[in-house]
Amino acid sequence: MALLYSLCCVSFSALVIVALYVSPVVSTSRRVLGDYGKLEIGFRVTLKHVDSSKNLTKWERIQRGIKRGNHRLQRLNAMVLAASGDSAEVQAPIVAGNGEFLMDLSIGTPPNSYSAILDTGSDLIWTQCKPCTQCFDQSTPIFDPQKSSTFTKLSCSSDLCEALPQSTCSDGSCEYLYTYGDYSSTQGVMATETFKFDSVSVPNIGFGCGEDNEGDGFSQGSGLVGLGRGPLSLVSQLKEPKFSYCLTAMDETQKSLLLMGSIASANESLGEMRTTPLIRNPSQPSFYYLSLQGITVGSTRLPIKESTFALEDNGSGGVIIDSGTTITYLEQAAFSVLKKAFILEMKLPVDTLSSTGLDLCFTLPSGSTQVEVPKLVFHFDGADLDLPAENYMIADSSSGVICLAMGGSSGMSIFGNVQQQNMLVVHDLEKETVSFIQTQCQNI
Repeated sequence: MALLYSLCCVSFSALVIVALYVSPVVSTSRRVLGDYGKLEIGFRVTLKHVDSSKNLTKWERIQRGIKRGNHRLQRLNAMVLAASGDSAEVQAPIVAGNGEFLMDLSIGTPPNSYSAILDTGSDLIWTQCKPCTQCFDQSTPIFDPQKSSTFTKLSCSSDLCEALPQSTCSDGSCEYLYTYGDYSSTQGVMATETFKFDSVSVPNIGFGCGEDNEGDGFSQGSGLVGLGRGPLSLVSQLKEPKFSYCLTAMDETQKSLLLMGSIASANESLGEMRTTPLIRNPSQPSFYYLSLQGITVGSTRLPIKESTFALEDNGSGGVIIDSGTTITYLEQAAFSVLKKAFILEMKLPVDTLSSTGLDLCFTLPSGSTQVEVPKLVFHFDGADLDLPAENYMIADSSSGVICLAMGGSSGMSIFGNVQQQNMLVVHDLEKETVSFIQTQCQNI
């Protein structure tokens, strides 16, 4: 089975970098007291891609995204090695860090506006704070807690302090060190503050007030908002254990969206919803692990052992869904089978000369405006995800190539954001599920 991939309308089919920035709009949000006095909070936030404001060609953005993805993959593998005890070099607990999207928010009273990196692969919320012994450059003033009337340091006995992978106690206050996989880090004091997202203010959010922030990858924003499964993350702190996002393709003018809490649920009018259960990995509790049972290319279910994607007893292997990784990475044995299937199905010459940063490219027929590509289906537990062609093929008519937006991995596999574009992806931490609805983000 094949799909037609159109080349007629754009010089480059921009399928890797997503979410050009659109000015924020006033959005539907609500705050009501639910059962037992629980505060139900729902809000939506416009997302922009980390490279959207840079003067780059589409291909340059794609290559930057792939490089960041490779770097992130190395971080994740370093985490697995550290957790399994196979790495003697790692001294402190490490987390994934960084991401591909930025969200706007305000902190403090009166509120100060910042742009923060959104990361579904880590938990801690943090921003740079005064007095700063080591801070990177940021476009907005560094947060000064002494000028906020709602800033409160957390005690060493607080639940959030105890949830930190590494902390110390100084004069009764909780101090943290949060180290990322490439040994970037943030260090400072844990506190609570009022955060404002769009038009919704949320009091008493626990966050890191970073006074010593080192390493690469943070300078796109003024800090980081973790959306992982752990207690430090934004979604866990809201007590609204649900969020969803819809990520647009790079050549679209529509915005990407993040929906939190009470408005994150999928609307059935958007389309058919496919739901798969989340898997827990005790050694990596922040990640969203899925059960991938197989892959179909064209009309053929690939001869990949289901155990290839299994989560091992020591915490290695498995498949995570991640908004902060650009392309999908499959365990190398599975990716080799996938490559052979695409070479067989595409019926185009394999390109070996172009420096695309991708593992498999084909030479486009001269003068073609369309090309047939095989169907690609990911068979998750309970959810067969039949991807649109633009979610896994990248065509550059100016250089005459079309490439598979996937790569190989030694260890864990990652379902990246290219494969998730123009879908509402719902993470429900209470039901422990991830749901997919193929849609256009402007319909949400």
